[in-house]
Amino acid sequence: MTLRTISRAAVVGVAAAAVAAAALAVPAQAKPDTTSAAAGHRATQRAMDAAVKSGTPGVTAAARDAKGVWKSASGVGNLKTGEPRGKDDRFRVGSITKTFVSTVLLQMEDEGRLSLDDTVERHLPGLVRGNGNDGRKITVRRLLNHTSGLFDYLADKKYSATYMEGDGYLKHRYDTLPPRKHIKVALSHKPLFEPGDNHSYSNTNYVLAGLIVEKIGGRTYEAEVRDRIIKPLGLKATSQPGNSIRLPQPSSRGYAKLFRTQPDRIDDITEMNGSQGWADGDIISSAHDLNRFYSALLRGKLLSPKQLKAMKTTVTSPESPNRFYGLGLQRFRTSCGTTVWGHGGGMVGWLSLATSTADGRHQFSFNYNGDWDGGSMMTVMNAEYCGSSS
Repeated sequence: MTLRTISRAAVVGVAAAAVAAAALAVPAQAKPDTTSAAAGHRATQRAMDAAVKSGTPGVTAAARDAKGVWKSASGVGNLKTGEPRGKDDRFRVGSITKTFVSTVLLQMEDEGRLSLDDTVERHLPGLVRGNGNDGRKITVRRLLNHTSGLFDYLADKKYSATYMEGDGYLKHRYDTLPPRKHIKVALSHKPLFEPGDNHSYSNTNYVLAGLIVEKIGGRTYEAEVRDRIIKPLGLKATSQPGNSIRLPQPSSRGYAKLFRTQPDRIDDITEMNGSQGWADGDIISSAHDLNRFYSALLRGKLLSPKQLKAMKTTVTSPESPNRFYGLGLQRFRTSCGTTVWGHGGGMVGWLSLATSTADGRHQFSFNYNGDWDGGSMMTVMNAEYCGSSS
């Protein structure tokens, strides 16, 4: 899933921030790493603490640079007990999953098993048809960089009300949702534009990408990600939930503001059926594991130079001229001018961001266990790379 949860929560987030901050002032705070490596991350720690003070329950983070590994946390992982947020917490990474999926497809291209210019129709014949949608015009590349024009199934009002908001979410969060259900929802809408004419972020693209991975590999998308990325890199805190509803330990609780008419209400939404994300956002990981993944990716350990160049070839849209999106990879510019690559991710109850410098020598990943304050995430990122929270 994308950071759409930020948009949903933003309607109520500002009004509730002061109340939430006061409510979170009492529980014990997680303590930062006190080793020498922490000395270079004081601004990051202050920015994390500020996010908690403004209302986010807790933050877990990890950095990796020439000085070593730094892990820290702030705030609480359980609002009921006051237990601090953990430095090694596992969490739902949301759309960061998309970088994993794109990496697998680019590896398959390098093996000669597909081309980025293959059409969706070639690999999934007849699936994307109707209502103006045509898989014969959409290439794999257009799926991965969101230029397909396909409607985002999460933007469907009925789907959102049932699986992302209010009583609908609380009633249906344990439902198993097959990938093709998401495709059916998306295809009930006309395309946003002709394929290739524009850029519009759509989770539908990566559900189709996951199905193509399965068609080419002859096995599950989960198996391909596990054997190509998770196992080779030793990502022991990274997993794919399938239909499981629980988070592996150690982990904290996740919280959401599901009700627009009740801006002060916070629900514990930790348990949910993992199939509701799938290839567009189902992976569970830790900040440390995400750093290892992006370090390997940007240093060319997972892709050939040709494939990595393709992944880093970005597009923009008239609506978001300062947003640069490659193939499952985003380019960010920090407040001090540093270029970093990575991806953001949002699930109901969770917000994450994972980034790395272009040379793969400095990574920073972090997660909020509350989904209503996405606006402060760039501040935390800037603090890490620039030494200031501006």
